[in-house]
Amino acid sequence: MAGSLIRGLLAQGQPAQSIWATDVDAGKLETLAQDCGINNADASQIAASVDVMVLAVKPQAMQSVCESLATVLPGTAASPLVVSIAAGITIAHIEHYLGSNAAIVRCMPNMPALIGKGASALFANAQVTNAQKALADKIMQAVGICVWVDREPDIDTVTAVSGSGPAYFFLFMEAMQDTAKSMGLSDKVARALIYQTAVGAAELALTSSESIDELRHRVTSPGGTTEAAIKQFESGGIRELVDRALKAARDRSIKLADEIDN
Repeated sequence: MAGSLIRGLLAQGQPAQSIWATDVDAGKLETLAQDCGINNADASQIAASVDVMVLAVKPQAMQSVCESLATVLPGTAASPLVVSIAAGITIAHIEHYLGSNAAIVRCMPNMPALIGKGASALFANAQVTNAQKALADKIMQAVGICVWVDREPDIDTVTAVSGSGPAYFFLFMEAMQDTAKSMGLSDKVARALIYQTAVGAAELALTSSESIDELRHRVTSPGGTTEAAIKQFESGGIRELVDRALKAARDRSIKLADEIDN
């Protein structure tokens, strides 16, 4: 994800020399620095050189990373904005590690950010200024769209909707592909038709002035083939299943934060 953010910023015209990175894997860091022309440095150099620090680390590494940063951050308004994209790590966790004066944005991106088509939600603590919000916005827009939520618990819902969401669509496409092949289509033909249908439906929903409900009705002619399929989905309880699935994902996100506390 960090590499995607860096490449997205470079594509938007951000100078390579204004970007710094560090990683516990020296070889990976050196490759990234050479490929992108950015600076590689240790945490203390970065903390003294940047306006924003993006913590793109695994949740289990967040405490040690933050505690090492706490020793080099000035702990004043001059400290860089901290943006975390670690799942399950709350702002309270990071404030505990870095200090309550830290300006922190918590962000939940998703997998399509890897190709610049991501959807990210952000939440800021009270120390984040409007100018810092604009900086966080610019960083995450380098890999897709981003929205701000009003409450930090909304991030758990975002995790269930867009963070985990790509897997739901992949599962549905996988099921369609399996059935298409069982009905005689080749794997190549099934994949081409299903993938493009998914892309086209999403693009149409994004660009149309009609609601998604209205678009669905436009495709569903009374007594036609689409209606026959929709009736099967509805009788199988697809809406209730989606409701249970998203709530399960949200509840798991909440539990992950509790496990970190414990």
